[in-house]
Amino acid sequence: MTTHETDVLVIGSGIAGLSFALKAADSARVAVITKKERARSNTNYAQGGIAGVFGSDDEFELHIRDTVLAGAGLCHYGAVVELVREGPARIRELVEWGARFTTEGNDFSLGREGGHSRRRIVHAADLTGHEIERALVAALAEHPRVTVFEDHLAVDLLTGLDPQTRARHCAGAITLDRRSNTLIEFRARFTLMATGGLGTAYKHTTNPDIATGDGVAMAYRAGVEVANLEFVQFHPTALYPAEERAVLISEAVRGEGAVLRTMRGKPLMDGHPLGSLATRDIVARTIDHQLKESGDSHVLLDLSPIPRETIESHFPFISTECAARGIDIRSEPIPVVPAAHYSCGGVRTDELGKTSLAGLYAAGEVACTGVHGANRLASNSLLEALVFSHKAYGRLSLELRRPMPEVAESVPFIGSGRGQGKAIDLAAERTALRWLMWENAGIVRSDARLAEAERQLRTMQARVGAAFAPGALDAGLLELRNLCEVALLIVQCATSRKESRGLHYNVDHPYRDNEHFLRDTSMVTEVI
Repeated sequence: MTTHETDVLVIGSGIAGLSFALKAADSARVAVITKKERARSNTNYAQGGIAGVFGSDDEFELHIRDTVLAGAGLCHYGAVVELVREGPARIRELVEWGARFTTEGNDFSLGREGGHSRRRIVHAADLTGHEIERALVAALAEHPRVTVFEDHLAVDLLTGLDPQTRARHCAGAITLDRRSNTLIEFRARFTLMATGGLGTAYKHTTNPDIATGDGVAMAYRAGVEVANLEFVQFHPTALYPAEERAVLISEAVRGEGAVLRTMRGKPLMDGHPLGSLATRDIVARTIDHQLKESGDSHVLLDLSPIPRETIESHFPFISTECAARGIDIRSEPIPVVPAAHYSCGGVRTDELGKTSLAGLYAAGEVACTGVHGANRLASNSLLEALVFSHKAYGRLSLELRRPMPEVAESVPFIGSGRGQGKAIDLAAERTALRWLMWENAGIVRSDARLAEAERQLRTMQARVGAAFAPGALDAGLLELRNLCEVALLIVQCATSRKESRGLHYNVDHPYRDNEHFLRDTSMVTEVI
């Protein structure tokens, strides 16, 4: 196995990983590994924008209040304060790196999305993530101390012993070079996990096909604490029919006045004080209930209250995507359904991005900082990635003073002899997993459905384990292994929460239980 040594290892190339790498490279050698092309990530698909307090009628306390209210009692207040107060500086930093946001005069053009009491969404038309990713990739390409390894799938974390304390320490990661199908050990003093989300565990998702929960699965196998994985956010409005990767219809459309309606034209959200701008968990459940009650395949998003010039200037991507399907959004409604969008749980970190394993940090969607609680407020995700990767960067100089960890003989890696090489149909298994999760651990759950999901997932996990052949690795099989791992974690976390809160709704436990469940759901496995 080839070994590559570096000061800092970044796993993932979204907004968290790239912004961190740019800063870390000022004082260290940085290796960025990404499983596909460097510009392909959940960041790239983010339409709506990035939340920040810039409006003359806005203030930090209002953004904090909106975030905590959306989080249904589980937000970590200190983390929310850090997010909101530091947010504007980090957004301005993106501008310094070359991001071009939509402006009105000399100020940012500010949109509004569900759960926000003010207009505070900084955006680049309706392709904000794409613009941020473009700017970061361009800035990174000019930095001589950063090396990007594309088509490298992280397989497992390397763990070792700190030469000074003899405690377990992250020593980097093992990757599979997909081009040569060879393994490489990346050894590092400091590792930032920024691997993104897990949306492809569900039949319908707005995530790209690379969002297979790799970071959460790797961390859990290495004995790192994970938390709150039952809180999977379903975006209420994906373009119907939702294909392999559903086209997101940004919440900003409703922020400009669009109204959700049933197939018969009746307003869907009139019973809620915020109407169509209620938080995503409420809107998604309402749509789910309407579809099940009526038998309809989708609902309608009516843009007629929005002036034509606003539609054309604010939503060019959505207009183009809908036009390709024969829909003129200026004169006809958009058919929409919910789709898995964002994981509020993940690898547990503190407010500096530190995980329970020394030397390992996490930022972005893979992390659980406590900011989102039981439900993420719209457009706080890109902000969280920026703020907490910056916090992790603040710890870098201390970590780099440590000597390189001694790699232990045993690492959580599928070695020779673990499987029997039994052939399985990867595409069929992956499709079955996604249907299973959609039906049994989706927007609305029950004890019986969760139990059935766990039973079938354990059987599938055994089949996947048996499929590994001694001395041979397959990227698709590795991703399926990770999907099985995170799907089980979602189901186990959901099963243990005997209440309904935020994004987790169980018909057998329909009410909040603050006495027993006003806490995070934490899981950790023992590493032998």
